[in-house]
Amino acid sequence: MHLIFMGPPGAGKGTQAQLLSALWKIPHISTGDILRACVVAKTELGQKAQSYMDRGELVPDELLMDIVQERMNQSDARAGWILDGFPRTVAQAAFFDKLLCEVGVGGGGSSSGKDCDLRAVNLDVPDNILVARLLSRGRQDDNEETIRRRLQVYREQTEPLIEFYRNREQLVAVDGDRAMESVTAQLQQALSGDS
Repeated sequence: MHLIFMGPPGAGKGTQAQLLSALWKIPHISTGDILRACVVAKTELGQKAQSYMDRGELVPDELLMDIVQERMNQSDARAGWILDGFPRTVAQAAFFDKLLCEVGVGGGGSSSGKDCDLRAVNLDVPDNILVARLLSRGRQDDNEETIRRRLQVYREQTEPLIEFYRNREQLVAVDGDRAMESVTAQLQQALSGDS
């Protein structure tokens, strides 16, 4: 099972990815966690990434892909994985698709993606619920204005990504505005029916 988890900040992606990762015994791969781990371990890719982060710049797609690929080649990821936080744009998704084809997960260039062992899961939650959830976390940098800005950026970058996977018949949309257990059950049902 190869899953990409998408959803706005506060939708519960990380929580659901961790629950399903434990349930299905496949790794939950968070690109943010990988980047931090590479930097801490001072790997060659980590040092390259650090140089961008030190300058306050985004890590380029190619470098991010190399880091994701390195992680996906580890033995625990052979049976599948849940990817959280990547891809974030259509350009990254197209780049990622090429990588998946190389490692035998991709659709072999199939435009429909039907023969591709990949599902993109979108946790859909209304903005007013997301704002309330994020404000309740009580993080210092989380005020309503910054939260709404982050949601706007997410929508601008990720709405086209949702269409990208919908057009390829790889999208699984789940209502994330429910109790955590209910969302988990809905995900299990939606995804086990596909595999």
